[in-house]
Amino acid sequence: MGEKIKCLIIGSGPAGYTAAIYAARANMSPVLYQGIQPGGQLTTTTDVENFPGYPKGISGPEMMVELQQQAERFGTDVRNGWITKVDFNNDLKLWVNDQDEIICETVIIATGASAKYLGLPSEKKYLELGGGVSACAVCDGFFYKGQEVAIVGAGDSACEEAHYLSKLCNKVNIIVRKDKMRASHIMRERVEKINNINILYNSKIEEILGDNTGVTGVKLINNQNNETSNIDVHGVFLAIGHVPNTKFVEGLVDLDEHGFVKTNRDLSTNVKGIWAAGDVQDPKYKQAITAAGTGCQAALEAQKYIESKE
Repeated sequence: MGEKIKCLIIGSGPAGYTAAIYAARANMSPVLYQGIQPGGQLTTTTDVENFPGYPKGISGPEMMVELQQQAERFGTDVRNGWITKVDFNNDLKLWVNDQDEIICETVIIATGASAKYLGLPSEKKYLELGGGVSACAVCDGFFYKGQEVAIVGAGDSACEEAHYLSKLCNKVNIIVRKDKMRASHIMRERVEKINNINILYNSKIEEILGDNTGVTGVKLINNQNNETSNIDVHGVFLAIGHVPNTKFVEGLVDLDEHGFVKTNRDLSTNVKGIWAAGDVQDPKYKQAITAAGTGCQAALEAQKYIESKE
């Protein structure tokens, strides 16, 4: 017989920890499994300046440590490990690390989404250095105010982020792999009309250039003639999509065409007793503050559900 848990929270980003804070304060004795990346995407962000309550900003890892401490202060049982198998046919049964079985009254899925990257060694280098490579223009664009940047992508998200960056940066280079963008007509027109946006078609990044202080440029290769060229930029933004971390619930919880969990207005899923919060169900905003808000909502709904059964 598996361990019985009143409220299980899967994931340790802003959504997961906020859900844990509310669940713990409601005496739901929440258990939170941190997953493969404890702290979530914010642990790869050097500075967070757009989360309310931090007038001087805070580093992403430091913020996640504080959120964990706050959740633990109210009694959340924070554990290492990740959910590898689930069975929602009768009870809400889940297995941790392929071995420990748990049976839950409520489950909040807050496993987030992982940004897609180019996979270049130089990209990894500057991601780890914490200067010059980002997958969120809204989060990090401010740090490149008045500078020249590049954004990789050809869809609506790339256009939206380029439009946002154009208001902050001297010049924005959109690097498009093919000979046209796949963004909607209206979004393409919008960026084409902005004077400080330069679209480079048939191009891809071969290497991100820089020094110990951060990125100083990118080396491009033309897909048609194989010619290489360098452009000077101080920031490289990736807008090539996110992959929601939902593989473990495929076929059991309803997902949209991109793999994000489908939720109702109260963040409930198609499975009774299960809610989803944060980037795992949000393909649009993908911000720490919106994730935290949905974590709060999911916990309050889980509390109501438990009370209705008592």
